[in-house]
Amino acid sequence: MSIPIRHIILFASLASLLVSTGRADQSREEVALFIFGDSINDAGTNNYINTTADFRANFPPYGKTFFHNPTGRFSDGRLIADFIAEFAKLPLIPPYLQMKDGEFMAGTNFASGGAGALVDTYKGFVVDFKMQLKQLKQLRKKLRKKKGKDQANRIIREGVYLISIGSNDYLMPLVYNPALFQSISMEDYVGMVIGNITTVLKGMYKVGGRKFAMMGIGPLGCVPGMRLLTRNGSCSGAANKLAMLHNTALTSILAKLETRLHGFKYSYFDFYASGSEKIRHPSKYGFKEAENACCGSGPYKASPTCGGKRGVKEYSLCRHPEKFLFFDTYHPSERANKQSAQLMWNGSLSVIRPRNLEALFKYEHV
Repeated sequence: MSIPIRHIILFASLASLLVSTGRADQSREEVALFIFGDSINDAGTNNYINTTADFRANFPPYGKTFFHNPTGRFSDGRLIADFIAEFAKLPLIPPYLQMKDGEFMAGTNFASGGAGALVDTYKGFVVDFKMQLKQLKQLRKKLRKKKGKDQANRIIREGVYLISIGSNDYLMPLVYNPALFQSISMEDYVGMVIGNITTVLKGMYKVGGRKFAMMGIGPLGCVPGMRLLTRNGSCSGAANKLAMLHNTALTSILAKLETRLHGFKYSYFDFYASGSEKIRHPSKYGFKEAENACCGSGPYKASPTCGGKRGVKEYSLCRHPEKFLFFDTYHPSERANKQSAQLMWNGSLSVIRPRNLEALFKYEHV
């Protein structure tokens, strides 16, 4: 019995579609997500190190919105990295220190709350940026042992490296040692921070990383914790100046690295611009409060007492975290995190450049 030619063409087209779809899914699943930095993306690293409650969020009400239990994330729910994983069709990425030997799902989270690019930033209480690089090297070794050298190298090479680092390097001296900037210029200090970031980026490249999603620093001076330090509750000019100097220097070095290192590709998220826009026009983005934190105590709920585990038991918690830009003293709410992640994933060049993360994930190293 002969089969009509139109049926053959239809079958061939369906087969081609299934094959191409399978390849797309396979390629997408092969792109791992490696997360580095500070509390913006810490999914629980600090639960596994010897530190204090000041650097942990593994107690209520953290996690109340989505997980309904604390996970170690410094928010009421998910973080930017969690949403990026979701958009990339990946599961939640676990902390490196939580993973068992030989275990690897779709990436690893090395971020540590309080971490800085400078080793001395909260030294002894966090996993600093350079130590996170060492952990990446350890992971590569474990992957090679489990999956073989070629496959491990491909996972490292094709993965996306999401990084948020630098804020603590500026917050620590501004809060605890403001006289520092009488002995060193802001420009020179920023130069040291950027120098360390550059060293680690080159180290990641040497390990095999090629695709980097760098988050700039947001308007530090306008977080509740910094408003508390100004006379009238306005944004801290010094903190915002440091953030802008940092972001300018960071974008410059990223452009240079893409030119000088073969295969180096990056996306830069203008956290400062997007954050400032939400602070100026909160209602436009669904927020009713952009100055006060949801959880804390004192003016602006800016004292870091959320959860009552950091020396002071008394604290106040809002009923609707989704209406607040900030969940606690320094950290965004889940709603704010989701909005930032959406901008990073498929936003315009005004906030994510020279390519968004959707394009970065699809890029294949040659």
